[in-house]
Amino acid sequence: MADRITHKIVCLGGGIGTSRLLRGLKKYPVEISVVTSMADDGGSSGRLRKAYNIMPPGDVVSCIAAMMDESDKELESLLLYRFPGKDTSTTSIGGHKLGNLIMLAEMQRTKDFYKAIEITKKMFGVKGNFYPATDQRVHLWAITKDGRRVYTENTLDLAMYSEPYGLKRVYINPARPKVNKKVVESLMEADVIISGPGDLYTNQLPVLIVPQIKEALIASKAKKLFVANIANKPFETRDFSLSDFTTAIQAHLDIFPFEIIIANSNHANPIPRKYKYKYITIDTDKLPSSAMLLKGDIVNDEFPLYHDSDKLAEIVMKAV
Repeated sequence: MADRITHKIVCLGGGIGTSRLLRGLKKYPVEISVVTSMADDGGSSGRLRKAYNIMPPGDVVSCIAAMMDESDKELESLLLYRFPGKDTSTTSIGGHKLGNLIMLAEMQRTKDFYKAIEITKKMFGVKGNFYPATDQRVHLWAITKDGRRVYTENTLDLAMYSEPYGLKRVYINPARPKVNKKVVESLMEADVIISGPGDLYTNQLPVLIVPQIKEALIASKAKKLFVANIANKPFETRDFSLSDFTTAIQAHLDIFPFEIIIANSNHANPIPRKYKYKYITIDTDKLPSSAMLLKGDIVNDEFPLYHDSDKLAEIVMKAV
């Protein structure tokens, strides 16, 4: 592989879907920047956020792990190791991810989230840029389709609210959080900007609706790609077709800013019933006329809820 960088790519999101994308993209001669949401308030990351008054490190750690060299599988496993147990108390180590604890230690030691990221990157030999979407922790809340207000990212993510389920709109508090100039610069200087894959209301939109990010995304001359999920989350996007995703983004941003939509066309592998997920249908006739649809077999054959990292990266690189 040539050492010459061919594209500057910015990935927006930071969850499992972004990690799957990064595992494939890192094999190409591209410069990768990742912008992750700071709305996470559940699991190990959320517990550390509350207990130590820090920025949630979980998505950053997952993305750093995804960018590690293929020969460092043992180190990657160590970084992502989760201590057994489900104790949610602030004093228990159970359920915490080792990488989150390393980031906590660095944030406590340096008093600087950005320094903690850089030291963790260096420690594990990772290249790329990792930016929090905001320079302050944000809180996520939403209005359901039947008009109720629901609070916290964890509540939305796990559908910990009474039926009927279904979200109409999500918001962040504060509404205009501080954004580091490096985030805006990366978007304005990018050759390619990618949103997705990832949970629509708890992963993608919490980044896209940050005002300064929204403005930079729309203003950027980069080629803009939206990567659709493989399957629908049972509560968050139950029975959504592809156009439901694009419509939701347009409703939140007042525009669908992406030129290319990438979607999986292989629905042959049955999804195990226990997951209660269903493949997303592609309703071509209802998609934004301003966007081009690229369909392909990008599903992970072993676990069809996820993208195949190499297949996804290949179709992305063909698009750009």
